[in-house]
Amino acid sequence: MTTATYTVTGMTCSHCVASVKEEVGGVPGVSGVEVDLATGLVTVDSDAPVDATVIRAAVQEAGYDVVDQP
Repeated sequence: MTTATYTVTGMTCSHCVASVKEEVGGVPGVSGVEVDLATGLVTVDSDAPVDATVIRAAVQEAGYDVVDQP
């Protein structure tokens, strides 16, 4: 099991959270998604590492942006 965390900007409500969960959850290999509206943190569980660009694209498809990690 692999876990990755991303910071997403622009989410303001539970509908935003649901949209991100749906899009990221549809990425092949993703087994679980948790979204914290207050912090913007999105935690992605998968059986094997998933390319961050694929996760970023899914978040963008939902209408939000991933903050680049330093």
